[in-house]
Amino acid sequence: MAEVLVYVDHVDGAVRKPTLELLTLARRIGEPVAVALGAGAENTAAVLAEHGAVKVLTADAPEFAEYLVVPKVDALQAAHEAVSPIAVLVPSSAEGKEIAARLAVRIGSGIITDAVDLEAGDEGPVATQSAFAASFTTKSRVSKGTPVITVKPNSAPVEAAPAAGAVEALAVTFGALATGTKVTSRTPRESTGRPELTEAAIVVSGGRGVNGAENFAIIEALADSLGAAVGASRAAVDAGWYPHTNQVGQTGKSVSPQLYIATGISGAIQHRAGMQTSKTIVAINKDAEAPIFELVDYGVVGDLFEVVPQLTQEIQTRKG
Repeated sequence: MAEVLVYVDHVDGAVRKPTLELLTLARRIGEPVAVALGAGAENTAAVLAEHGAVKVLTADAPEFAEYLVVPKVDALQAAHEAVSPIAVLVPSSAEGKEIAARLAVRIGSGIITDAVDLEAGDEGPVATQSAFAASFTTKSRVSKGTPVITVKPNSAPVEAAPAAGAVEALAVTFGALATGTKVTSRTPRESTGRPELTEAAIVVSGGRGVNGAENFAIIEALADSLGAAVGASRAAVDAGWYPHTNQVGQTGKSVSPQLYIATGISGAIQHRAGMQTSKTIVAINKDAEAPIFELVDYGVVGDLFEVVPQLTQEIQTRKG
């Protein structure tokens, strides 16, 4: 069976969930060959093998940590040359999409970004995408070179499928551009104890109707009762009520959770572009004519300051 390269997103050997989802999709079209780079790369082998990787190519060098994405592109290109895969899958993060785009240019291939599904086709892998704020679903394939495809988190289940997971060292020669942009410092993001926004199974977002930074506490309380991530609309972020890193929308992050709860959000196209692929959408808004109600599975017309605390209390009671 043909091999599929899967770029591994990990932190010091701890593999992040979107990579395990990629392995599920890779198995639909071939045999997954994982590429793990940087510190702790070899420690990823066990979990990758458990989820279907027949082989794990690893490389570690100071360049991966000290410089921006080009060293990783060099390594992925080396893996492409060594394996000759039928496709290269990369998580659809900001860094992942930059790596994928640079790789596609390097190897003269087409690229598909933000895929939400993948299937085998007679002429190569076929990717499903949501277009125009999920108003349309498209299926497409790359017609030139090895398809490079980035996949949105939460697009596939994480499935155990034990495989060999043989670890092999990947020989990488860094090009002149690899050291062109040096990382001078890093500041760890302060942990909230909540799931990563783009990976969360449940997201609770607040918008203009929250009416102030201090009122996001009730949004956070609902999120915490559900084990959810907290999002915000552009209006809330622009007003300074919540950090930009939590913005959901066309100019923020795209999310596809199992459950998305929009509170005090009107549903402008900018916001819908970032959350409309959510599996189940619930909206709470006192304006019965708000556009958000056009796409929801369940809608509550009411004051969020009355509805959200009651919902939080009910969830806590049932959990208790």
